[in-house]
Order: sequence, then structure tokens, then C-alpha cells
Amino acid sequence: MAKFCKSHIVCDCNQVSLGEIVHAIDSADAKSIEDIKELTDAGNTCGCCISKDDDVNSKKMELYISQILNKFNKES
Repeated sequence: MAKFCKSHIVCDCNQVSLGEIVHAIDSADAKSIEDIKELTDAGNTCGCCISKDDDVNSKKMELYISQILNKFNKES
């Protein structure tokens, strides 16, 4: 996975950054996409930021919530 700064917007609809998602995982113990959605609002509007399979836009996202969770799960 490429390196992204914490200000990188993961969810365009709700303007949720990578930093906010990482904080939800580290500090609020988010372990699932549902946890992330509840804690940050990311993925609650169109859902394209959840995974590549959910991304129906013609211009694809650079980073998905599922990728972030997978990275943290591998590090645990």
C-alpha cells in the first residue's frame, strides 16, 4: 500500500480523513467497517470508500476503509 498523509481524505462525501479513521481504530477500538461508519461517518453516504468492490464511481478512490482495517489487523 502506498504511503498517505493523515490529512488524506478517504471519504469524499463526509470529508473523513485517514487520521480520523486511524484515531477511531487506535483510540476508540474500531474493529469493523460498521464501527468506522458509526464513529467517523465515513462510508455512510454513498459507500464508495468502503472497498474497491463498492466503488461505483468512474474515478476510483486511492484508499479504502477495508484496506486500512486490513493493515491494522495484520499489525495486531
